Amino acid sequence: MDILKRLADHREQEKKLLWEGTFTEYLEIVKQNPQVTQTAHSRVYDMIRRAGVETDSNGNKKYLFFSREIFGLDYAIERLVEEYFHSAARRLDVRKRILLLMGPVSGGKSTLVAMVKKGLEEYSRTDEGAIYAIKGCPMHEEPLNLIPKEVRSDFEKELGIRIEGNVCPSCRQRLRDEYNGRIEDMVVERVFLSEDERVGIGTFSPSDPKSQDIADLTGSIDFATITEYGSESDPRAYRFDGELNKANRGLMEFQEMLKCDEKFLWNLLSLTQEGNFKAGRFALISADELIIAHTNETEYRNFIANKRNEALHSRIIVMPIPYNLQVSEEEKIYEKLIKQSDLSHIHIAPHSLRTAAVFSILTRLKDSKRQGMDLIQKMRLYDGEALEGIKDIDVEELKSEFYDEGLNGIDPRYVINRISSALIRTDADYINALDILRSLKDGLDQHPSITAEQRERYLNFIALARKEYDDIAKKEVQKAFVYSYEESAKSLMDNYLDNVEAYCNWHKIKDPLTGEEMEPDEKLMRSIEEQIGISENAKKAFREEILIRLSAYARKGKRFDYNSHERLREAIQKKLFIDLKDIVKITTSAKTPDEGQLKRMNEVIARLVEDYGYTPASANGLLRYVGSLLNR
Repeated sequence: MDILKRLADHREQEKKLLWEGTFTEYLEIVKQNPQVTQTAHSRVYDMIRRAGVETDSNGNKKYLFFSREIFGLDYAIERLVEEYFHSAARRLDVRKRILLLMGPVSGGKSTLVAMVKKGLEEYSRTDEGAIYAIKGCPMHEEPLNLIPKEVRSDFEKELGIRIEGNVCPSCRQRLRDEYNGRIEDMVVERVFLSEDERVGIGTFSPSDPKSQDIADLTGSIDFATITEYGSESDPRAYRFDGELNKANRGLMEFQEMLKCDEKFLWNLLSLTQEGNFKAGRFALISADELIIAHTNETEYRNFIANKRNEALHSRIIVMPIPYNLQVSEEEKIYEKLIKQSDLSHIHIAPHSLRTAAVFSILTRLKDSKRQGMDLIQKMRLYDGEALEGIKDIDVEELKSEFYDEGLNGIDPRYVINRISSALIRTDADYINALDILRSLKDGLDQHPSITAEQRERYLNFIALARKEYDDIAKKEVQKAFVYSYEESAKSLMDNYLDNVEAYCNWHKIKDPLTGEEMEPDEKLMRSIEEQIGISENAKKAFREEILIRLSAYARKGKRFDYNSHERLREAIQKKLFIDLKDIVKITTSAKTPDEGQLKRMNEVIARLVEDYGYTPASANGLLRYVGSLLNR
């Protein structure tokens, strides 16, 4: 079987990655590739950077490492990578701080940490991310820590590296007892970070303060062997198996850190500032690890308000992780979560997830103080849409208007739960935007943390999302119908262009039948331009823009056609749709369509299926719905 061969190949690949040798042989590796001695912070930053970085025209960076799983948080991630990971990788004082991700539930904090963990596991299996440790060390110690402090400066100069940690009590004793102090003979091996194997990745989750022991963090005495070794200060009678021990060389996730008992937090003071912690009856134990914690805003405010925590305040770097505020990115979150389910056989009609995303984003936005700016406009601007009269700099000003925008509102988990409910309950083989909006509305009564005032506000947002979908639905059917009248659309555009050319050049236009010279048809031009909101004052600039585009195409020997100007095409489609509105109404709402109407319906349904991603059933449902809208 191919799958068995694949397993055998995997075992062989794993064997090839293994390496074992003496400390002397390890020094040769360090000479050839000093990067193997990099700090945990540097390793994380290097891993993220190597996955790729894209920079847009405004200089904003998008880190591709996170782009597979996290959507709409590019600004927060850029700040996280540049202000924390990059600075910490350069050995700035930032690395002596706990990284605290603060944000609302289901905002992506845990996903972000999980991605870094998984990334480190994979990165440690590459040549660039290779990690070597003293064989048998419970803390997978950096072998260079064996070098006595008195001679370290010589090694650092020769190898071009820095040595910071002290060897752990266990390896110190083994060096003395098993190797007679000969560091060069100590065995070194390549290690691979693994959360499952507890190598370089640890996770600490607070539980009942009465039962949880500090040993969960720092290890504990092994009472089964203490009688054999006779002392609690003998490393052989101690289990170096706390999360801080096992996370050495990598990362420790401190889940819900601020819910933890204070005695656990104090243990982090020396670890963050000095790179060591106290365990048992030993001297301070060195640890090179990144500590990531996460919490919500309420707990963080309570933590800050407690004066007893002041010593920790300055040792924490807080990175806000808000909800995504872009509709298109929110849609990707839902698509990702739905793909992980077993309900992929049920068709979700186009624009359904977008409609749910519109509702979600509206709940997270704050009303702008800018005059004439409503939430729908703000939502569109945040999603990258260009609105007439609003420049890019205005968008940046909008985003800086509220420091806490995106920290409240409906979370993606709630929306996915309601979409799941709609998928489960449907009797058809598809659901559409109306099914999802109905499910969202029903779920508001069951949401435990929504007040009556919030419920009314959210119901209003559902109505706004419905209105947005109505516009999309009508436009979708409009495009499908207009396609059937493509020749009419092209003819209308040619007529418009002839009139625009005459208008801009102060010429008259000839009647194709009589040859009579006439003034440009202002009524025709305005009836088209008004479809896309071109005002009376702006009409001249718009027509000149069209003429310039026409001339540019002519110079290049290209033909200006129906698809050459997106806004003009939209205007033509809308104008033609208005002219065809009665036909559409009759066709979509006829209970017993005649042969011509049925033919037209089938053509439109085929168009919706072939080019717009509908199934025959969902396309038919869309036509019926748009018919009811047009008949209101």
